[in-house]
Amino acid sequence: LLRREAPAIGLGRDFVIYDSSDQLAVVKQAMKALHVDDGLVQPRAALSRISHAKNRMEGPDDLSTRSVWMRRDEQIAGIYGFYVKALQDAGALDFDDLLLKTVELFERSEPVRRKYGAQFRFVMVDEYQDTNRPQYLLIRRLAEVHRNLCVVGDPDQSIYKWRGADLRNILDFEQDFPEAVTIKLERNYRSTQVILDAASAVISRNRNRKDKRLWTDRAGGPQILHFQAG
Repeated sequence: LLRREAPAIGLGRDFVIYDSSDQLAVVKQAMKALHVDDGLVQPRAALSRISHAKNRMEGPDDLSTRSVWMRRDEQIAGIYGFYVKALQDAGALDFDDLLLKTVELFERSEPVRRKYGAQFRFVMVDEYQDTNRPQYLLIRRLAEVHRNLCVVGDPDQSIYKWRGADLRNILDFEQDFPEAVTIKLERNYRSTQVILDAASAVISRNRNRKDKRLWTDRAGGPQILHFQAG
């Protein structure tokens, strides 16, 4: 999509895509230029923080503003700024940029937005609880013409916050799409009721979740045993 439509946001169709080794090389170059001690900031850790910030649609200034009292975070913000400019100068995108630039494309170009919104009549998203902010915005744009959107997900199974997943995407789904019909899949075919009751008792203590009652035809079942290895 970007190869076809990139000029609409001032991006050449011939952009290159940096893989993880290319990205790491840029980070190391940034650290050398900024005199950052790799004993304080490790290159892979800095790259991970940059990726996480991108998935939250945060730029270098966002990290810098939050990190007034954190020397390490302040240095990562500097590396992030260098990293962004280095990719721009090289006409390159990383994997996170492929998503961010597509979102930018849909936000800035109304003809492109109309074209693809009309093209995709039905949109389905699995594991919706693990979507991040850019993915959420892209989904909304793709579905805004036909409004035929089906998502499948479970907020109790969201485990990718460290990768930028935003649980609000699924918690606020009915608010964002008030015409949606919600179908709860509460019947379990795998476990006994004993296991389901125990799991429900634990997960019910979570904040920010949608209530559901898991049940099964497999009543009873062996008691759960706890074993602590020495």
